[in-house]
Amino acid sequence: MTKLKIASWNINSVRARAGIVEQLLVEEAPDILCLQETKAMDAVFPRNLFQRLGFTHQILNGQKMHHGVAIVSRVPLHDDLRHDWQDNGEARHVGARLDCGLRIENVYIPAGGDIPDRTLNPKFGQKLDFIERMTRWSEKLAEPTLIVGDFNIAPLESDVWSHKALLDVVSHTPIEVEALGQLQAAHKWVDLGRRFIPAPERNFTWWSYRAQDWAASDRGRRLDHLWASPSLAPQATAHRVLEACRNWERPSDHVPLVVELSL
Repeated sequence: MTKLKIASWNINSVRARAGIVEQLLVEEAPDILCLQETKAMDAVFPRNLFQRLGFTHQILNGQKMHHGVAIVSRVPLHDDLRHDWQDNGEARHVGARLDCGLRIENVYIPAGGDIPDRTLNPKFGQKLDFIERMTRWSEKLAEPTLIVGDFNIAPLESDVWSHKALLDVVSHTPIEVEALGQLQAAHKWVDLGRRFIPAPERNFTWWSYRAQDWAASDRGRRLDHLWASPSLAPQATAHRVLEACRNWERPSDHVPLVVELSL
């Protein structure tokens, strides 16, 4: 039996927030950390920070000032998988295989701009096309896989602070929710966030920087997700949203998710 603890975090600049990344690794001691929005070219990624803490296996897909994803691990990573689901070269996906046969996919889906209309807002169209390409990929996926990351969609009514207020706001519009549902159905992905914290229980992973007191207003959204293949999902033994990290020094607007697996 192999036990694995895997964390996922949209860090919103890994170099600017190196201190809290180290805090997470020390306090939570995951085996693997998947980061999104690293905002760092591979040449300036803080490799030494992770190596010092035992994360000697690193697969990076960086981009200057924008986007960027990375997987750092205490256990060996193989195959350096990556897809250009954005179809324009942006660094939004990286994947790997583990010795145990598990496949990990780390993805940063585009936010999609402000107007939920692809004719008026090309960014929204790019987001929907990104999800469509992921859906076609998921249809052919046969390996046990954990896909993690910032999906930039809060699908359920209880995934946002106000369903009524956000119906026309990008990240919670019906067209995005439908697209994400099609993606989930394509592989029968199991949403671990809602397996362990069933709806309609409150479950947020992101709070805007615009709030003067994010905790008091609590206008959150569940934008970050951990999904498992149907064969893998029963092996997930725990799932946590580390909401306290939103209060750490110079925090990201997202908080980490942690899943524990017995393989």
